[in-house]
Amino acid sequence: MTYKKLMNLGIKKIETNESLEIEVAKLLLMHYSTMSPTQFYLNFDKEVSADVEAIYLKAIDQYVLELIPMQHILGFAPFFGYDFIVNEHVLIPRRETELLAEHALYVYDTKFSGKTIDVCDIGTGSGCIAITLSLEEANMNVVASDISEEALKVAKRNNEALGGSVKFYQGDLLEPLKGLKFDMIVSNPPYIPKNEDVMDLVKKNEPSVALFGGDSGLVFYDRILKESLNYLKPNGVILFEHAYDKKEEMKALCLHYYKDATIEQLKDLSQKDRMTIIYT
Repeated sequence: MTYKKLMNLGIKKIETNESLEIEVAKLLLMHYSTMSPTQFYLNFDKEVSADVEAIYLKAIDQYVLELIPMQHILGFAPFFGYDFIVNEHVLIPRRETELLAEHALYVYDTKFSGKTIDVCDIGTGSGCIAITLSLEEANMNVVASDISEEALKVAKRNNEALGGSVKFYQGDLLEPLKGLKFDMIVSNPPYIPKNEDVMDLVKKNEPSVALFGGDSGLVFYDRILKESLNYLKPNGVILFEHAYDKKEEMKALCLHYYKDATIEQLKDLSQKDRMTIIYT
């Protein structure tokens, strides 16, 4: 069977569940082929080895029949050009969160350029934000917290594998960081309202503690903002990722705790309101 025919077979299998992404058929085959994207397409009409065909079809069945995410099948998720180890104990990094890291680096360049600053990532999960910041900007001293011991095991593995310099603390939000002060706080906390439906692929494989944010989806933002009053240095910055339909509520919440702050709100690549930045 050729790569093209095998990929089309994968697509047909995935199409039996309309909630799944057919792009996974290509991404899995490209991974198992061990070829670059260019090589993959140049060899589209060539025969696939029996070993690659077998492992590919097994992976497709895991995705379609067992509802195992592609990232769990492969054991990693790409984020900001790095491959992060992921499993059932951490949220799978999304593209929207890459934008949060990107804007944190932009804020550093425009507000703190050349200075050494202290940064905290709250609810770090896989460590993708914290580790990326530590790798991309040497002048950031980055620490990260998470309530989950199992999540921190994953984050520490990623930190070691990728050569990051993050210090990790276990505990609830900012509580384990008592005595520390930060120039920048960044967080992508759980923000799905507890009664909102979540697709089976997510609900079955990702930790609920990383998904649900109370009745309104804003409970952790409220707590972080309130606690941050004791942890943020003067003229500090807080960056949040949040649900696309919470723009106005987020702004009001931020101004409740930081009345004189400048609030910047940004859209993601789908033009949905996704980020709020507080300049105190």
